[in-house]
Amino acid sequence: MTQVAEEKVWQALSRVIEPDFKKDLVTLKMIENLKIEDGKVSFTIVLTTPACPLKDEMKNACNEALRSVPGVTSTEIAFTARTTSGTFSGKAPITGVRNVLAVSSGKGGVGKSTTSVNLAVGLQALGAKVGILDADVYGPNIPMMLGIKTQPKQVENRFIPPSSNGIACMSMAFLVPPGTPLIWRGPMLHGVIQQFVRDVEWGELDYLIVDMPPGTGDAQLSLAQLVPLSGAVIVTTPQEVSLSDSRRGLAMFQKVNVPILGIIENMSMFVCPNCHHETPIFSQGGGEMAAKELKVPFLGRIPIDLSIREGGDQGVPIGIAQPQSPISKSYETIAGQIASAISILNAGAKPIQIANFG
Repeated sequence: MTQVAEEKVWQALSRVIEPDFKKDLVTLKMIENLKIEDGKVSFTIVLTTPACPLKDEMKNACNEALRSVPGVTSTEIAFTARTTSGTFSGKAPITGVRNVLAVSSGKGGVGKSTTSVNLAVGLQALGAKVGILDADVYGPNIPMMLGIKTQPKQVENRFIPPSSNGIACMSMAFLVPPGTPLIWRGPMLHGVIQQFVRDVEWGELDYLIVDMPPGTGDAQLSLAQLVPLSGAVIVTTPQEVSLSDSRRGLAMFQKVNVPILGIIENMSMFVCPNCHHETPIFSQGGGEMAAKELKVPFLGRIPIDLSIREGGDQGVPIGIAQPQSPISKSYETIAGQIASAISILNAGAKPIQIANFG
């Protein structure tokens, strides 16, 4: 039996390029615990996010590279992750939280909260630890969408957020009786947002999703200024009136130097459950056109579907109720793209253009 030379193994792995960073796995120091025993090569690939969507691609590339090494008869490749976090000048990090993602929209009614919940489920399905801060103080409904009916615990003036299916959540809905209107001005909003950010024990999270209030007012600016945001995602529907508001949302994040990770087009079309005919109720392709115009990534389309609405009303998101459905996989794909974009930004690269409205 030909003895496997460790040097040849490292040389082979140095030819495997990490798809996001465009450098080889050895240079990036992503290979650990390399062992060679009787022709079997085993090692661990250390990812920058557990939600990496390219695991299989990297594994296949490693296997292909090692086939050329004399004596290699089999391989065993494991994955682990050390989620990276960014550095944010002048903003204190949230204890235990590595990355904070804002999900925003320029107007209400576009499915922003539904998108926030399903992105959280998608990131979790990819292996990440996720929480949601329901910052939509005027219409807090994330607990209902997650099926959370318990109240947060309070220990020494700190909130312990309740969770559902492993996703922790903090929301104004826990603190205000149902049906009570919130008539708050800017300073009051700023105070409660600061409390939600600083006085909650989130534990160890790879991603904290912030479901932003719609629009570009005091609450949005307070969040953007208080929270060390890794990036923002804009949710829109295809019609022009929604896209126009989304452009204003993008401009707001630009003013506070928050990277735009991309645009999601929600309610892109309605597919008849009987005849499967596709109807673009809210026009067609507007989200992708806006992304091109604003020079930000287009992350994908989510159709109008009864199962999405049912999941929100019943407190069981579609990604949990129907994890193998095409829509659940679409959310996972978008979540993976977002996780990859954040990792690239955390590494100091700048592949994502922030739209210039000046």
